[in-house]
Amino acid sequence: MNKDLISKTTLLGLVVVISALFLSMIHQFLMAIFMAGLFSAMVAPAHNWLTKKLKGRENLASIITVIGIVLLVLIPLAVLVTLVVAQAINVGQSVTPWVQQFIKEPTTVSVLLENVPYYQEILPYRDIIIQKAGELVGTVTSFLIDSLSSFTKLTINAVFSSIIMLYVMFYFLSMGDVLLRKILYFLPLDDCNEQRLLDRFTSVARATIKGTVIIGIIQGAICGIAFAFAGIKGPVFWGTVMAVMSIIPAFGTAIIWVPALIVLALLGDFSGVVILAVLCGLVAGNLDNLLRPRLVGKDTEMHDLFVLFGTLGGISMFGLLGIMLGPIVAALFITIWEIYGDAFQKYLPNVEIVLKKRQDDDQE
Repeated sequence: MNKDLISKTTLLGLVVVISALFLSMIHQFLMAIFMAGLFSAMVAPAHNWLTKKLKGRENLASIITVIGIVLLVLIPLAVLVTLVVAQAINVGQSVTPWVQQFIKEPTTVSVLLENVPYYQEILPYRDIIIQKAGELVGTVTSFLIDSLSSFTKLTINAVFSSIIMLYVMFYFLSMGDVLLRKILYFLPLDDCNEQRLLDRFTSVARATIKGTVIIGIIQGAICGIAFAFAGIKGPVFWGTVMAVMSIIPAFGTAIIWVPALIVLALLGDFSGVVILAVLCGLVAGNLDNLLRPRLVGKDTEMHDLFVLFGTLGGISMFGLLGIMLGPIVAALFITIWEIYGDAFQKYLPNVEIVLKKRQDDDQE
């Protein structure tokens, strides 16, 4: 047997085993390292600009950039999370008393509904329907509270992960090019395919930040303000939920504010109905069509279904960070299959011939 083949096989086995051992050892820090790389890629233009202004002092520019991330992102996020969790608990506790009060006290709309055909047949089930709806809202609210508590409370673990992320960011900003060159060197792909994956990663990350996150924050803020003006409890909580829901094509924030509008109508609060219809429906609802083409452009080049399932799957796997990570993983999934199709093109069948043969068989 060829000694060179044995040597390389043994080396490859050691690389796999030791790498797996090392990754298993640091697995609790992998998310922090990944987020550090993502944020570093996002703020790289600002870091480069600062480096030029500081006459090439790259370490100082990295320190200033990291401090900026803390002041502009992490501290506001910590305050928001605290408010959201507090209001989520308040909303969850107020659902049952509200349902009981709604059952006992007839409203203006409830009186008008008596003139609707078949109202008498529905009337015996009215209290049950409202009670079940209240239980559903309570269940959804509890799920959201648990999710927020699990992934976004400023626990010791979250604080420690944030510190690790910021520490790694400093080195990524200072020597990111060197690390990236090393990673690409050890990746046994053609240069064009490596560049293709890298471009896909950066473009989708940029599009996700500019599109999903920024538009979600704006829509959530407008809808939260609308809920506050309408007198609905927990506007920060509901605004945050609607910011997350904005990722869903076609429906988006309407999943939350339309039921709220119906409830306000049943309570006879028509001023609140007008506020939600104008701010949530007309203003926030049209922001997506207005801003997304300008912010995102052709960066994602993904179908809406891939964006939707990538985001929802990312949230289920990574928590709220999945809003950013999910679409990136989906884009890399598409890209790696495109690279596979190009690399093995001569081994893959001609689809038109296969489909034509199938049509001929069906006709026979």
